[in-house]
Amino acid sequence: MNKLLISLLIGLLIGAGATVFFTSGGGHDPEQSDSNSQPEPLYWVAPMDPNYRRDKPGKSPMGMDLVPVYDEGDVTADTGPGTITISPDVVNNLGVRTATAQLRSMHTAITTVGYVQYDEDQLIHIHPRVEGWIEKLHVKAAGNPVKEGQPLYDLYSPQLVNAQEELVLALNRNNSRLVQAAEDRLKALQIDNAVISQLKQDRKVQQTMTFYAPQSGVVDNLDIREGFFVEPGTTLMSVGTLEEVWVEAEIFERQAAMVEVGLPVTMNLDYLPGETWQGKVNYVYPTLDPETRTARIRLRFQNRNDLLKPNMFAQVTIHADAKEDALMIPREAVIRTGTQDRVVLALGEGRFKSIEVKLGRMDEQYVEIIAGLESGEEVVTSAQFLLDSESSKTSDFRRLHHGH
Repeated sequence: MNKLLISLLIGLLIGAGATVFFTSGGGHDPEQSDSNSQPEPLYWVAPMDPNYRRDKPGKSPMGMDLVPVYDEGDVTADTGPGTITISPDVVNNLGVRTATAQLRSMHTAITTVGYVQYDEDQLIHIHPRVEGWIEKLHVKAAGNPVKEGQPLYDLYSPQLVNAQEELVLALNRNNSRLVQAAEDRLKALQIDNAVISQLKQDRKVQQTMTFYAPQSGVVDNLDIREGFFVEPGTTLMSVGTLEEVWVEAEIFERQAAMVEVGLPVTMNLDYLPGETWQGKVNYVYPTLDPETRTARIRLRFQNRNDLLKPNMFAQVTIHADAKEDALMIPREAVIRTGTQDRVVLALGEGRFKSIEVKLGRMDEQYVEIIAGLESGEEVVTSAQFLLDSESSKTSDFRRLHHGH
């Protein structure tokens, strides 16, 4: 019986020794192992609520693992208020990623919509210079193409009849001064030179006068019909060209400073899928719409094969590339609170600090930093809200100075 007890005691001692061996890492000195272990956390804090603290690990009210907070020692004194230190395993568990602030060219693609319009530099509005009646209309509908010199309408006007009679009377009297004055009056009333020459030859007064197209193009705003009484204030029609077209578009107020005359523009239309037009910004209007707070811009495009038609709906992209490089960071690194913009600096060795920055222009991926960062500094691009919730409690949000 005594031998059996002794055997059991020896077995237990051997098992305990083996357990001690594997637990201590193969016989290392326990005091040396304790000296190399990580420091004990001061407390644990909820990732989304820095005021929720516990003295041991656990779950936050939202079900998230509590984050340990360690003693910063003298590190905080060197890096400024608000600096926090997190162990590497916690950094890894949080999925902290960083990006480097660096100088790069900014490409801002401003996407908006617009409507195709006539090139108003080449749009001519036709008005009569005298009162009268439309005897014949050679153009029947808006949209009809016309050639320069093509008849548009015939007008009967007592004033035109009187002007012709004055020229004939001056010719019969052989008074050169009166002849010249009568010719000038007919030209001022938009009578064609060929008609004046014919009148000087046969000296026959015409009751109706024909007026011709001043340029080739398309008829628009045809507001008259045969028999209409017209006067100098009447707009008879317009003739516009389609070799080049304008596109009227609108941009937001915050984008107006980035758009200037000459910037390249790309345009697409649902009417012609797959087709792309390249144009330029032709003009930026000096005023904003008081209701929509948008700025109007005018774009110019070559109209190949006359495919672009007035009042078409178009999607346009303005390529507003910056002329100089700017200090840029990814947009997701910025924490915007409404009253302050800040980022979380990665100081190395598990140290982080929230600082205030001043933002400039933005594109789809990056944002310009005007003040608060220097080229080469690291900022946190993921899990920065968790780090900021702890750092912002004591941070002065000032930019760090590293002694250079």
